[in-house]
Amino acid sequence: MLITAYAVIITVAWIATAIYLLICSQRITYLKNVPVTPCASEPSVAIVIAVKNEEAEVEKALNSVCNLVYSNFKIIVINDRSTDSTPAILGRMAEANPAIAVITIQDLPKGWLGKNHALYQGYCASSEEWLLFTDADILFNRDALKKAMNYAITRRLDHLTALPEITSKSSLFKSVMNTFAMMLEIRLRPWKVSDPLSDASIGVGAFNLVKRIAYEKAGTHTVISLRPDDDLKLGKNVKQAGLRQDVVYGEKEISLQWYTSLAEFVKGLMKNTFSVSNYHLPTALFTALLTFIVFVIPIPLLLSRGQLGLLMAVSILLSQILLMLFKKGIHGKWWHALMIAFAGAVMMYILIKSAFKTLKQGGIYWRDSFYPLEELRKQK
Repeated sequence: MLITAYAVIITVAWIATAIYLLICSQRITYLKNVPVTPCASEPSVAIVIAVKNEEAEVEKALNSVCNLVYSNFKIIVINDRSTDSTPAILGRMAEANPAIAVITIQDLPKGWLGKNHALYQGYCASSEEWLLFTDADILFNRDALKKAMNYAITRRLDHLTALPEITSKSSLFKSVMNTFAMMLEIRLRPWKVSDPLSDASIGVGAFNLVKRIAYEKAGTHTVISLRPDDDLKLGKNVKQAGLRQDVVYGEKEISLQWYTSLAEFVKGLMKNTFSVSNYHLPTALFTALLTFIVFVIPIPLLLSRGQLGLLMAVSILLSQILLMLFKKGIHGKWWHALMIAFAGAVMMYILIKSAFKTLKQGGIYWRDSFYPLEELRKQK
């Protein structure tokens, strides 16, 4: 009886969720569809990029920033204790382009993650009306900033996030990434962040465009100095400060090759996933259990329940295929739906392993620095 009830509930839930996501994602605008309109004066923007040992990606990414079609921006690159050829690359590029200012950090103060400290130093070195916090591996289309500013000004926003297009040569990683993206949207509800009555918020390290006064009102990076999920927390603080926030899909305008393989994806998320649960083990375990119930077990279990179970399993699979093919912002393939259970199992592994690894170590290693758990837990 219990299994039958679960089968009915999970089947209805998946069909309803598919419809919900297909409809709600339509509310999110593609940045590529935002018009480029002439403007007599463009607000000043400081593009702040934290860099550490990024010799493989930084030159290509920084060139794309330099080629932005926008009349009033400055590029502030913070070299955070790089030990590879990154400083030489940055020095050469700064000499060739006067819009680039390079700040070198030699020592990391206590109570800061390196990236968070670097971004804050970029803010301190700027005076522009807007700040764009972005990463050292992001590729921008030439009109990306102009379109983003047009969108933000037209809607009188204080903070605009763009969800970047994730590129990869690994088909396996892309299939898992599409499930991960759906999980994030179910949790974050990006279509609701523009609603001042909703507590939904969002922030993405690839593209956080925020008014200077809004950033200051949200507490700057000083209040999230030890948060590995600083991008999400910045978005949350902006929203909680009563400021106007929105999100766009960055396809064709903002992109990055996040990870080259599934193994890199797992390793990359391992170091900061426990922070999303605020370093609370029961929360992490509950999230893992929920992932198992919703994403991993439904179809395998239903396939063992006879003809009715087969019908329910097919119903769930069809709803998942529709999501992969038609949900805005994903652009998956039909067979990616067959990978949802596997992707769920991968996320369960990351959630559990990240939690126990952090607890065993008594903290996290972030860019070769160790941060004790008692310090990390001070910032919620």
